[in-house]
Amino acid sequence: MKIICIGRNYREHAKELKNPVPNEPVFFMKPETALIRAGLPFFYPDFSKNVHYEAELVLRICKLGKHIQTRFARNYFKEIGVGIDFTARDLQDRCKEKGLPWEIAKAFDGSAPVSKFLSITRFCQDSHISFHMNLNGKTVQRGNTGDMIFSFEEIISHVSHYVTLKIGDLIFTGTPAGVGEVKTGDHLEVFLENEKMLSLDVK
Repeated sequence: MKIICIGRNYREHAKELKNPVPNEPVFFMKPETALIRAGLPFFYPDFSKNVHYEAELVLRICKLGKHIQTRFARNYFKEIGVGIDFTARDLQDRCKEKGLPWEIAKAFDGSAPVSKFLSITRFCQDSHISFHMNLNGKTVQRGNTGDMIFSFEEIISHVSHYVTLKIGDLIFTGTPAGVGEVKTGDHLEVFLENEKMLSLDVK
């Protein structure tokens, strides 16, 4: 199982980080050791002093595929959940300044909490699924698939031209504006529509 993450898929988020809006999906990967199952805490890493939350919708791949055409990509996922792409922003900025890869800022152990998954058939339209994240009871991020630059199908098609997708692979589909810092003692909740899907403490 691998975790594939799409970057800069919401225009407002790209703007808040002063990044250019991409012409095609940008993706990076996290190892399986980044995964935190629902209900377990996130332990603040000792190598960073500026960890940010990034709430995202997550697809679970249900079918083996490579070189998938966009028009057939809908057949490769049946379930959707939410997740948080924790990012050591200080390490990421340092790597960017030096022109280095920044896996150490994104792929560290425990950097990918993921919720349970729901059938995609519960939602009337893939293009209008909303989600939001609360930090200590206050809503800090709101997203909707209608605001994504690249659709689920476009993401799956693009990634599959470079990396074979396997059953059980997870795709984080990008975060909306509103990312920010977490601190020890914080409590995070992520909702899919109005259903609480993920709840975790920062320790």
